Amino acid sequence: MSTTIARTKPAVLAPVTAFAALTIAYVAANARTPHPDASGQDVLAYTTAHAGLINAGALLLLLSAAPLAIAAGLIQRVLRGPSLTTIGAALAAGGLTFSALFAWTGGRLTDSAAPALARALADLGYLSGGPAYAAGFGLLALGIAIPAMLDRKLPAWLIWCGFGIAAVAALSTLALVISGFGFLLPVVRFAGSLWLIAVAVVLSRR
Repeated sequence: MSTTIARTKPAVLAPVTAFAALTIAYVAANARTPHPDASGQDVLAYTTAHAGLINAGALLLLLSAAPLAIAAGLIQRVLRGPSLTTIGAALAAGGLTFSALFAWTGGRLTDSAAPALARALADLGYLSGGPAYAAGFGLLALGIAIPAMLDRKLPAWLIWCGFGIAAVAALSTLALVISGFGFLLPVVRFAGSLWLIAVAVVLSRR
């Protein structure tokens, strides 16, 4: 068992790096996407004018789901943590997948489509890749931080950062009912990715 874990440690860094790179590429491709408070007409105008960019972003988002799930499985094996790690990763990866599918579907709309349909698809994509993803990533962070704290397999500052990200992720889900909490969603995505990279680097060197 110890031999298997020793071989797993260096492998953790690859999927985490892939996930972070795909996430950055996706955000760059979708930097000008209309905000959740944009009108259906604005969303439709953007999607019909940037269908290729939307499809590329959807592909990047879809591809990022797999390395996240793989990384969580490898980290759970190294830490011998609870199934909460993989459950959270599955929920987060599922959110990314559905968000990608909704984005791709929205990118196929034509000028004659109803603005309300464009807004609805954009909302579904936002909810899947935003609050739903954040909720799953929060569970993933808890699944890593808890066993790491008990067994001291990560530095204390990194463990507490994990708890902090989990707390921010929980608060960000309130964006479903209070739009003001929406600013926390990018924090979960970017800070969470950086934290996951730090976890992978530490585990790969131990």
